[in-house]
Amino acid sequence: MECPVDFISINENKARLTAFFVFILTIVYLLNGFWLIMAFLLVDFSLRSFNLGKYSLLGFISDAIVKQLKIKNKPVDRAPKRFAAGVGLVFSLAILVAGYFQQQLIVYSLSGILLFFAFLESCFGFCAGCYVYSAGKIIFK
Repeated sequence: MECPVDFISINENKARLTAFFVFILTIVYLLNGFWLIMAFLLVDFSLRSFNLGKYSLLGFISDAIVKQLKIKNKPVDRAPKRFAAGVGLVFSLAILVAGYFQQQLIVYSLSGILLFFAFLESCFGFCAGCYVYSAGKIIFK
């Protein structure tokens, strides 16, 4: 497995907390279908994937919680998390488009995958983005 690297460190605990919020928001979206939740995630993923994470509301909230609870810094390279945010951006956009065209099976399938990836990151620190990145390098070689 190979991950993207940019040699810039971020706090893994903050990233995992942000993934937890994505997990919760995706569950809420699945329960009520309120499209603005997925639109919010689309914007937040966009900010984080385009190096504008300092403007991410989820990142801001996660950072505040990490500081308030005095959770220690656990440095990790930023690039895999940015790549995963890009994947989240694609998924949230696809979910919004499928929802607009009332393709509920696609909405539930893509939301389930997003939910699963966010769960793995938040609970186990498992970044599925690295596996997607490695597979993409093999496929598009």
